[in-house]
Amino acid sequence: MIITVAKNGAIAIALLAIVLKSIAVVKPSIFFKIPNVGFIFHTILTGIDPPPYFTFDAWSVEDSKTWLRDGDLVVASGAKSGTTWMLYCAHQIRMKGSNDADDLFEDISLATPWPELLQDPDLTWAETKNRLNTTILADGSKMKDKWDNPRFPFHVWKSHATPESPMPIKERPNVKFFAMSRNGLDVVSSMVPFFNQHSEYFRKAWGGFPPADSGSPEENAVKRLEELSPGGMLEHLYFGYVKAWWPYRNEPNVFLAHYSDVIRDLPGHVAKMAKFVGIELNKQEMSTVVERCGMAHMKTIKHKFLYTLPLSENNSLAGTTIMKSGDDMIRKGGIGGGKVTFSEEQKAAWAKAEGEVFGHDPALLKWAREGGLYK
Repeated sequence: MIITVAKNGAIAIALLAIVLKSIAVVKPSIFFKIPNVGFIFHTILTGIDPPPYFTFDAWSVEDSKTWLRDGDLVVASGAKSGTTWMLYCAHQIRMKGSNDADDLFEDISLATPWPELLQDPDLTWAETKNRLNTTILADGSKMKDKWDNPRFPFHVWKSHATPESPMPIKERPNVKFFAMSRNGLDVVSSMVPFFNQHSEYFRKAWGGFPPADSGSPEENAVKRLEELSPGGMLEHLYFGYVKAWWPYRNEPNVFLAHYSDVIRDLPGHVAKMAKFVGIELNKQEMSTVVERCGMAHMKTIKHKFLYTLPLSENNSLAGTTIMKSGDDMIRKGGIGGGKVTFSEEQKAAWAKAEGEVFGHDPALLKWAREGGLYK
């Protein structure tokens, strides 16, 4: 009898696994209905790394030809490595710091869209692409007019993708790809408060991702360190990102920057970025762009960085935002946070991991940690 029960139990488990796998193929978003841990089921059963709201279908070579234009700029910075900052700075550069540049940057999700972000659990890239061109906003205006404004010499797109996502870097030589990394411990340190800065609407829609704050900064720091370390569920957001972009650093249509270098010399970075995208700035324009790319100015327009979800109209996230506050995306803009957040033991463990992952190339290891020139 015991053997029979065991066999029946094994059969039941096998059937349950089959059912769950079938759901993962047909309607994976159903797992997000499970409070707090739904994203874990989604990750296990689909094999898709978190965040669960990313799809990289937009970046396939063939599909990119249907929407990504020659001359466009893709700002594909790493997670917590200045993406919002660089998107806004790229906008100011393309507008040459004009008086109405901020007026034309009504919202970061409108002026510099994020193709790989699914703005609703049931959306696909195909529908997202359609909505980028057809969505009518609450005020009656067309979303397409916000990102495809004739005043813009090129489009600016947000991404966290890498050449392995894939991304058509060599296949689309006339598209510009900007990538930026940051000291790894600083990334983790910035990630500690970041998870809890997401709106509850957004977190609930994605089955509890990102995970809620434990209430203890120390516990959160330990958790984020584990998740972003080699073998952690978010390893790809830092170690994978750096490893993927490093071999492409000298491609003519790639600008690989380091957050530390931008902090140390913002005017120099603006000049390099302007040259990269083919924009000539005179002395006055340069001064204006640099001033607006500074944290002080960006904090005065923090409401533009909430990351609204305009493509979720009539869906579960309609009228909501990703972030609770614009302050959450415009913070100190500094370097060295990791040294303060983590203990000596934790810093030593991270340094060891860096050596194991990047140590085969001393130049890569040095650059990943502190930036600087590279060959």
